[in-house]
Amino acid sequence: MLFFQVNQPLFNLFMKPKITIKIIAKELGVSTSTVSKALRDSHEISHETKERIKAYANYYNYRPNNLALQLRSQKTKVIGIVLPKIVHHFFSTVISGVEKVANERGYNIMVCFSNEDQQKEIETINVLTNGSVDGLIVSIATETLRNKELSHFYQLISNEVPLVLFDRVHESIRCDKVIVDDIGAGYKATKHLLNTQCKKIGIITTPEHVTVGLDRYQGYERALKEAGIKVDKSLVINVDEEQDIYTQIKVLFNQDIDAIFAVNEIYAAIAIRIAKEKGKKIPDDVSIIGFTDGLISEYSSPSITTVVQHGLTMGEQAAELLIDQIENAENQRAPQTKVISSNIKIRESSKSL
Repeated sequence: MLFFQVNQPLFNLFMKPKITIKIIAKELGVSTSTVSKALRDSHEISHETKERIKAYANYYNYRPNNLALQLRSQKTKVIGIVLPKIVHHFFSTVISGVEKVANERGYNIMVCFSNEDQQKEIETINVLTNGSVDGLIVSIATETLRNKELSHFYQLISNEVPLVLFDRVHESIRCDKVIVDDIGAGYKATKHLLNTQCKKIGIITTPEHVTVGLDRYQGYERALKEAGIKVDKSLVINVDEEQDIYTQIKVLFNQDIDAIFAVNEIYAAIAIRIAKEKGKKIPDDVSIIGFTDGLISEYSSPSITTVVQHGLTMGEQAAELLIDQIENAENQRAPQTKVISSNIKIRESSKSL
C-alpha cells in the first residue's frame, strides 16, 4: 500500500475558496479599509483586530492581488475608455464629456476601440490594466454581447479594478453603469409618430443581443399596444451589420408603411435614401425618426427628427463615477446605475403635431 504525505498549504490552496479583501471584510464585519490596513500592519488598527484579520486571511491562504495593489499604489492619473466604434457621433460626445470631467479633476484619458470584436476588446482591456490606467470606462462590443462571453469583465470586478459601463451594458456585471432610458426613448419616438396620425410604423433595430436596440424595440412595442395596434413582425428589421445594411433596410419598403423609427441615425439616413429612390415624399408619404442627434441628422436632406441621447452628460456622469471609485478605493460602495432621460428633436423628416 502506498502512502502520500499531503502538503497542507497546497491542499488548502485547492480545497478552500479564493477570497478577496471584500469577502474578509464582510465575514468579519469590518470595512475593506480596515482589512487592507490590518494586512499592512498599520498602527491605526488595534492589535486584536489585526490578529483576527491576519488569522482569517492565513487560514484561507489570502494573497494580495498584485494588479489591484498596483492600481492603488501607482496612480497614472489616466482613464482608459474602450469604445465599440471609431466613427459614431454619440461616442464622440461621450468622449468629450469624460475628458471635460477628467481634466477638471486632474486626469487624462486614453481612448481605444474594440471594433465590435470580442478578442480585441479582451486584449485592449488587458493592455490598459497592465499599469497604463487607473480605471476603465467601457461600452461593450456587439460580438461580446452576442457570445455572452463576459468573463473578462467578471475578472476586472474580481480584481477590484475601477470600472464603469455605459450605453451597452450587461446586468450580470456588478459595477457602476450609465445608461439612456432606451425603453422610454423608443416609446417617445413611436408615440410622436402615432400622434401625427401614422399607423403603419416600421422599426429598424439591432439584433436582440444588443441591449440598447432591444430596449428601444420594447418602447416601440409598448407605444403600439397602448394605441391598440398589434405589432406586425414584417415591419421589424433586425439589422446584421456584417451583411449589407442597405439591402436589409430596403426590404421594409416592400410593406405598406407610413412611418419608420430607426434606432440610430445611420439607419435613418439610409431609410431616407431608399424612400427617395422609390419616389416617396418625406414626411408626407413616410415619416422617419432616428436616434442620436449628430451631424448626419442635422445636415441630411430632409433633416432628421431624432431622439437626443445626451452623450456629453453620459460621459460626464461616467467620469465622475469612475474617479470617485479610483479616489475612494478603500471605502467601496454598492454599484450605482445612472439613467439619462432623452428627448425628441423635431426636424423635417416627420410631420408636425
